[in-house]
Amino acid sequence: MIFLKVLLTNDDGIKGAGLWSLANALKVRGHEVTIAAPLNQQSGMSHALSVLREIEYKRVDNDDFEAWAFDGTPTDCVKIYLEGMNDGKHFDALISGINDGANLATDVLYSGTVGAALEGFLHAIPSLAVSRDKNSEISFDETARATIDYLEKILSVKSEPFLHNVNFPKKFRADKAEFVSTRLGQRDYINAFARRTDDEGRAYFRIGGTIYDLDAGEGTDIHAVNLGYVAVTPLHADTADYDAIIELRKIFRG
Repeated sequence: MIFLKVLLTNDDGIKGAGLWSLANALKVRGHEVTIAAPLNQQSGMSHALSVLREIEYKRVDNDDFEAWAFDGTPTDCVKIYLEGMNDGKHFDALISGINDGANLATDVLYSGTVGAALEGFLHAIPSLAVSRDKNSEISFDETARATIDYLEKILSVKSEPFLHNVNFPKKFRADKAEFVSTRLGQRDYINAFARRTDDEGRAYFRIGGTIYDLDAGEGTDIHAVNLGYVAVTPLHADTADYDAIIELRKIFRG
């Protein structure tokens, strides 16, 4: 068994059940855990970084783990801890989650869970963004154990930093976690913006809507989760369009 120093974070906040399931499962395996999580719910914050404001933080009372809560985004938590509080400790892995709700397809662009894992990856730390489908029959504790199994297996064969988006289904296909490598699907929402007015006449919008999948075909993360698999989508930070770069070079030369 390998020994790991793991930094945990999430976007559901320091009281998130999935976060503590991971912490306790890692402890049982003998790994060292540090927690740096938002003080409050931060879903949909993507890779947002708070600027031009003070970010309050506090130590969380816990006998088992070094745990900190920050009044900021998931990315704030990771970046501040690693760059402002860490004192040189090396981390073997970062896990963001377990999010209570899927982060599939193009939703990764909005996800605070994925944003925090991306910050770990940018610090050259092997990073997982882990989510469990809403109302899943799979408990957070079982999800945590399967996640650690996956992390230990990948780290035993892969040395360079990586960023994996991991989504657990509502129910396992074969009563156990079966991991498959996937690409991102394409997801949108119908009637996503509801216009409302409160009793005082204040007009506002509420974001929600019904899922509408534009690409849930074979090979996508959506397809895999719908079949009961655990979808693993490798991501990267380089968003450059290399075909367009070549095309522009040809245009500029002309």
